[in-house]
Amino acid sequence: MTPLILHKADFFPNAAFPVAVAGRYPQDVFVEHSHDFNELVMVLRGNGLHVLNGRPWRITRGDLFYIRAADKHSYTSVNNLVLQNIMYCPGMLTLSADWGRLLPGLDNRAYRPDWRLTGRGMAEARALITQLEQETSSAGEWGSVMIESLFLQLTIALYRHRYIPAQAPEPEERGSIEALIAALATSLDSGFDLAQFCAHHHCTERALRQQFRQQTGMNIPGYLRQLRICHAQYLLQHSGLLISDIATRCGFEDSNYFSVVFTRETGITPRQWRQNHSTGLPAGLSAAP
Repeated sequence: MTPLILHKADFFPNAAFPVAVAGRYPQDVFVEHSHDFNELVMVLRGNGLHVLNGRPWRITRGDLFYIRAADKHSYTSVNNLVLQNIMYCPGMLTLSADWGRLLPGLDNRAYRPDWRLTGRGMAEARALITQLEQETSSAGEWGSVMIESLFLQLTIALYRHRYIPAQAPEPEERGSIEALIAALATSLDSGFDLAQFCAHHHCTERALRQQFRQQTGMNIPGYLRQLRICHAQYLLQHSGLLISDIATRCGFEDSNYFSVVFTRETGITPRQWRQNHSTGLPAGLSAAP
């Protein structure tokens, strides 16, 4: 089957513009594809499975991805997933800026595609995206320059407010969904105590549970389970670790129970997943997570 390639001509309202905006309200299941443009993907609400270059990520509100044109990605298992896509053509960026620093992956060196945004960062980004949408919908004088200027402001705002998922967000986010998700990302191989988290962050369990479900469409244990399964899929594909060791690294004390949960969530056993996706690393070796 010929890989699906999305083309600029179908998404950019004006060929002279270096940037275009497309909202996905909601994002349905979408087959694996690449583009002839780059894009930023910001998750506004809901949840889903984002598979990027063969690696699965459980995504929800606040997740941010930097996608290169040649990258292959798809969306599956979506649940009221709402995305904001900002598409851009690197060769058309003319303003003097350190674009390579602001846009990870632009220079094709090793880079991290997955980040998270703080609540403040989400608010700033959405305001700039609204301006971008308004500017790209018209063809006024200086439109292309204004669009690139707004895009530069957006990339700076994202740079200032993004953080690695397993790191603590900004101090003002303490007790927020962002802080909770960061804590969950560090609990892949161990138990997570919500009561202890709430006591430390001076918030109530009930309110946090309700807020989490409203914004992500999942409950907290379900989200953590999905994170662990995604991590297990990565280790099965990119390491030679025993399945029992992978179970332990993903927070399952019983490898049999791990296999039951994995099969229920993915439709195939861990062994079958490895056979279908293995990179061929020898036993005992593992790739960096």
